[in-house]
Amino acid sequence: MAADGQCSLPASWRPVTLTHVEYPAGDFSGHLLAYLSLSPIFVIVGFVTLIIFKRELHTISFLGGLALNEGINWLIKHVIQEPRPCGGPHAAVGTKYGMPSSHSQFMWFFSVYSFLFLYLRVYLLYHTWSQVLYGGIAGSLMAIAWFIFTQEVLTPLFPRIAAWPISEFFLIRDTSLIPNVLWFEYTVTRAEARNRQRKLGTKLQ
Repeated sequence: MAADGQCSLPASWRPVTLTHVEYPAGDFSGHLLAYLSLSPIFVIVGFVTLIIFKRELHTISFLGGLALNEGINWLIKHVIQEPRPCGGPHAAVGTKYGMPSSHSQFMWFFSVYSFLFLYLRVYLLYHTWSQVLYGGIAGSLMAIAWFIFTQEVLTPLFPRIAAWPISEFFLIRDTSLIPNVLWFEYTVTRAEARNRQRKLGTKLQ
């Protein structure tokens, strides 16, 4: 396991299939943690899928906050310019700077699940504990700021945004005033299905 100031590198690193994430060869824990480090990709895929099928403004706003969070992380990294641990053993990593950890910041923004995620970033020598900690602090502050901005600024504008012609064209909707969206969708769908069934029965008579 890697820690701050400890740079006894394994003999070789192996990449996870079709990715740039690497783990020490023969290290089962490292292999498992390497797969866990891909979770931001699955989160983004989930968001995009949800947006495509639901077209809901709050979900779009949430994804916008994650994108802004990543942009701020990139800016902070290039301001601080702290290198990755052990001279950066991972040649395929996109940036040479490690402060703050963008993976850490992303996962703190998204959920408390990040504890294991933070550990794996250090274990696999992508970041030091201090880089992960500051990434967590930055992600937490971004989550709080974006939540307040969404609730106080964006949410009151959602009905107006949903009424824009481009929103109507792409079927963008605002469900912020509906307390139980799942029940609402179920009752509306059931009522429409029954209405169409009655009309179909009338035509067949």
